[in-house]
Amino acid sequence: MAPTPRAGWDPFKVPEGTRDGAALILIYPHHDTIHLPLTVRGSGLRNHTGQVSLPGGRVDEGESIEAAAIREAEEEIGVARESVQLLGRLTPLHIPVSRFLLYPVVGFVPSRPVFNRAEWEVARIIEPSLRQLHDPATVKRETQTRTAGNQSIAVDVPFFDIDSEKVWGATAMVLAEFCAILADL
Repeated sequence: MAPTPRAGWDPFKVPEGTRDGAALILIYPHHDTIHLPLTVRGSGLRNHTGQVSLPGGRVDEGESIEAAAIREAEEEIGVARESVQLLGRLTPLHIPVSRFLLYPVVGFVPSRPVFNRAEWEVARIIEPSLRQLHDPATVKRETQTRTAGNQSIAVDVPFFDIDSEKVWGATAMVLAEFCAILADL
């Protein structure tokens, strides 16, 4: 699910000055299937405005990756931190545009949380099912033009088409890894 070509990104090298970030893939049963929350980022945010993301953000000094992921989910969408059972981490992902090394953390709650979004940070919450993410019809592609130096480059951008939103970039890459792991179980 990575855009190609992906200028400025080497999957085997993390540049100096990269900050740690954490995101929570929170799974829960709802209507006889498993769902997870995604956020549409608010228009007042500095990075990734209007994009769909997992609840997450910066890891504070002295904070563990897992604690940061749960804290961010509590701050952004109102998930009670004590209700989350941690299941593990996925592969860290370097995000060049925001200079983060994102650590995806998987958590579980036994029932659908009562969401309470931070309105300035989260425009809305969407709740795809794992069934939707596994459906090949949900994955689409588009070509975008990016400028690098003095030249325009056509970039193939795969995305999940969920609830009239394009889930692409780092979020799509993390979700694709998560789905691949589940498919192997």
